[in-house]
Amino acid sequence: MERFFDTVNHSKLIEVLSRTIKDGRVISLIHHYLKAGVMVAHKYESTEEGVPQGGPLSPILSNILLNELDKELSRRGHPFVRYADDCLILVKSKRATERVRDSISTYLEKKLFLKVNMEKTIIGDLRGKKYLGYSFY
Repeated sequence: MERFFDTVNHSKLIEVLSRTIKDGRVISLIHHYLKAGVMVAHKYESTEEGVPQGGPLSPILSNILLNELDKELSRRGHPFVRYADDCLILVKSKRATERVRDSISTYLEKKLFLKVNMEKTIIGDLRGKKYLGYSFY
C-alpha cells in the first residue's frame, strides 16, 4: 500500500472500531489521539489522516483496519499472508493474479480508502522470491 501509515482514513478507522468498541468515550479518546498532530522541525502540523508513525497505538489501529482486508481475502477464498501493510496473496494463474490484483486494489480504494502502490506490487512466481526476509522454493 502506498504511504499506508500516512494515509489511513480516520473516519473509516473510527467506523471499524465502533463496530466492536461500544464505549463512546474510548472511541472519542482514539479519535483525539488520531487528530493530535505532530511536531516537525519545532512546528506543529495537524493530522487530518494517517496514524502517527512510532505511536504506541498505531500498529494495533493499523492492524484493526487491515483486518477488514484479511476478512475480505478470506471471504473470497484467497490464501494470504500479511504483516502490517505488506501483503502476499497466493493465486494459481497469471490471469487470476491480474484479476485479484485489480479487484483487491478496487476494494482497498473504495472500501478502506487506501491506495495500492503499483510500483511495489509484484506479480510472478513465488519460487526464489523473498517476503519479509524469507525465501520461497
